Amino acid sequence: MKAFPSLFISHGMPVMAILETPTHHFLKSLGKKLGHPKAVVCVSAHWETVAPMLSGADYPETIHDFYGFPQQLYEINYPAPGNPSLASGITEIFSEYNISSKIDNDKGFDHGAWVPLCLMYPEADIPVIQLSIQGDLGPNHHFNMGKALSRLRGEGVLIMGSGGATHNLEDIHGRKMHDEPVRYAINFDAWLEKNITNGDISSLLDYKRQGPDAEKNHPYPSEHFLPLFVPLGAAENASKGELIHKEFIYGILSLAAYMWA
Repeated sequence: MKAFPSLFISHGMPVMAILETPTHHFLKSLGKKLGHPKAVVCVSAHWETVAPMLSGADYPETIHDFYGFPQQLYEINYPAPGNPSLASGITEIFSEYNISSKIDNDKGFDHGAWVPLCLMYPEADIPVIQLSIQGDLGPNHHFNMGKALSRLRGEGVLIMGSGGATHNLEDIHGRKMHDEPVRYAINFDAWLEKNITNGDISSLLDYKRQGPDAEKNHPYPSEHFLPLFVPLGAAENASKGELIHKEFIYGILSLAAYMWA
C-alpha cells in the first residue's frame, strides 16, 4: 500500500465551515483529491495539554468551542466515529520513542478538527482521533511525535495538523476579511513556503530564530503553528512539502496548506 500523504491545514475561523471562501472550496475538493483514508489522526491547535493526549471515545461529540458566530455553526454535528484501538496503539508507538501519552475517553471534536473534516469528508464515515499539542515543549517534540506516527501512513492513516500558517489574533481588531495582507505576515508566509518546499527541516525547527517576525506571527504558545511539525515529522523521506492552497484573510491570517506525499 502506498503511504497516505500527511497534511497541514490552516483552518482559519469556524465560519470557514459555511462561508463560501476559496479555503472553503479548497477543503471541499481536498477529500476527493486525497481519497478515503482508513482513519484520521488530527492534531488540533485547540487541544493543548501538558503531556500528549489522544481521544478515545467510540463516538466523540461535536464541540462548539467558540461564541458570537452564526447560529448555523452551532447546529453542525460531525458524527464521525472514534477509533479507540488506534488511540491505544499510538500510545504504544509513542512509548517506543520515549513519549509518554494518555487517552482521554471524553474528548470530543473541537472546531480545529471538525471544521476542515466536515468539508473534506462530509459523510463522516472515517474514524477520527485527535492528538493534543504541548505549547511548552516546542517544535522538536512535535516533530518527534510525527516521526513516531509516520508508520501509520503506510497503513492508510491520514496524519493531519490543523492550525494556521500565521496566527496573531491580537492584531485582528478593526480588520476586515478581505483586507490586504500586512507585511510581517507576508514575509513569514513566504519564508514558510520556501523552507517547506525546499525541505529545510532544520530551519523550520528553528523558526523562532530564523523566521521573520516569528513571535509576531505566532505569539507564545504558538498553538496554531505547532500542529505543522507533526505532519512534517510524519513525512519521513518526503521532506519537501507541496503548497496546495494559499489565501489570506483579515490581513494577518495565512490559510496556507501543505502536503507531504
